[in-house]
Amino acid sequence: MSKEIIIPDNRVSTLLFSSTRSALFWLVIRVYVGYAWLTAGVKKVSGDAWTGESAGKAIEGFVQGALAKASEGKDVQGWYAFFLENVVLPNASSFSYLVAWGEVLVGLGLILGCLTGIAAFFGGFMNVVFLLAGTVSSNPILFVFATWLVLAWKVAGWYGLDRWALPYLGTPWQRKIEVNKKMDV
Repeated sequence: MSKEIIIPDNRVSTLLFSSTRSALFWLVIRVYVGYAWLTAGVKKVSGDAWTGESAGKAIEGFVQGALAKASEGKDVQGWYAFFLENVVLPNASSFSYLVAWGEVLVGLGLILGCLTGIAAFFGGFMNVVFLLAGTVSSNPILFVFATWLVLAWKVAGWYGLDRWALPYLGTPWQRKIEVNKKMDV
């Protein structure tokens, strides 16, 4: 049996991803990304083409555009076009609600600093989905910020609800009682 070797983090990584001294930096990034998601989601939720009587119409148009790019051999991979055509299009109304409300929830989670790492993960996941469909827009920068927020999950929500929620909920590898004891010190 080999002995475990623990390689310590460098000072920059420790500062950015584990120290509450960087929490103000993450607050700015978090609110910026959250605002982008929330405004996009509210626009979709309040419109008919996403969640109203015509739910699914906007996503059908989006998917048709992605399929056109795939047929031209541009920007969209064949496997993803297959997924869009055979899974998303037949269920456009359901996906429409999922996208619209997903954007709202990600935005709220990030702005409020509530389960920041999870909200950032799902935001980044949606960015990748949009990028795979050939839509660049603000998706690359939002994806980069979301990835950083996932890495900084321990401190990114320090100025937010995570400051109280994470010690209460605990982490998968640590019982909440142990986390609470560390927070009291």
